[in-house]
Amino acid sequence: MSEQAEFNLESTVMELIINAGEARSFAMQALRAAKQHNWQQVDLLLTQASAASKRAHDVQTMLIGLDEGCGKVPVNLIMVHAQDHIMTSMLAREMIEELIEVHRMLSKD
Repeated sequence: MSEQAEFNLESTVMELIINAGEARSFAMQALRAAKQHNWQQVDLLLTQASAASKRAHDVQTMLIGLDEGCGKVPVNLIMVHAQDHIMTSMLAREMIEELIEVHRMLSKD
């Protein structure tokens, strides 16, 4: 892989990390809004979290496609970090969505 391709790969991996971080951040903000029973804000933030998560997943899918299962994309520490970031972000968002549903149910009592 050329130096230019490596630079592009680096920025692509950073894009994955940034989008995964945004997804987690929006989800955490939504949970805080749920604690305040601000349901309109919760819904907006969850929509933003989902959009950021989709962007991260799209980058991940593109990288997988480039690799073609043949090791064409180099795996280094930053790539491992990015994959860790996206997976923990997705798990956090799913768990937060469940917690928000509990908050919604409790607020109706």
